Parts: sequence; C-alpha cells; structure tokens
Amino acid sequence: MQRASRRRAYFVLMGTCVVLIVLAWNVVRLWSTTAAVVMSVVAAVLPPVAVMVGNLGALDDSDPEGRDESRRG
Repeated sequence: MQRASRRRAYFVLMGTCVVLIVLAWNVVRLWSTTAAVVMSVVAAVLPPVAVMVGNLGALDDSDPEGRDESRRG
C-alpha cells in the first residue's frame, strides 16, 4: 500500500470513530440506548484497526534501497 492511501484510510477510520461517538452520545441514545452502546463499541474497536491499517507496510517504506545484508545483526 502506498503511504498516501494508508494515511487516507487511517483518517477515514478515525473520522468514522469520532462521528460514531458523537452520534451515539448525542442523538441515538435518545431513541435507543442499545444502539448507542453498540455504536460506542464499534467506535472503540476502530482506533486499533486504524493504527494497523496506517502502519501496514511502513517497514517496507523505511528500508533503504541497496543496504548491505552482511552487516545485519
């Protein structure tokens, strides 16, 4: 994955997390507490997923091209 697409995916997931929390606590809880709790649980799972998606392939990007494998410890 390219760095720009990983970054975009990270921000989309984190933005979704914020929107879910705001909607659950301010709007949905007025009609259904269960739905608000489910939305909050989903929002709680999204940040670790966003971090994993954001870092997917990051080590490949940081590897310098042509490094000497014999110096590897």
